[in-house]
Amino acid sequence: GLGGRCQELALAFSIAADRMQNVSLACVGTDGTDGPTDAAGAIVDGRTMQRMIDAGIDPQRFLLDNDSYHALEKSGDLVKTGPTGTNVNDLIVLLCE
Repeated sequence: GLGGRCQELALAFSIAADRMQNVSLACVGTDGTDGPTDAAGAIVDGRTMQRMIDAGIDPQRFLLDNDSYHALEKSGDLVKTGPTGTNVNDLIVLLCE
């Protein structure tokens, strides 16, 4: 599959947080790319998994295939910043209201 560690974490979280309200996770690489993709990562929430299912895919299957990029692309949750010119670290923010 395709996707780096930030996208993989975002996909796994979206499955675990299915139907949870008022919870979001932002997981992005500060260099503007995540592994071999054009996405820095993703911002997911308790509705992400349902968006994937509505798009006709099985999120669990994509996670097992390490294909987080294509799953998050289907749900519309990828973050694409373009290269930022810096590589400080990964940024992971969990918001619970």
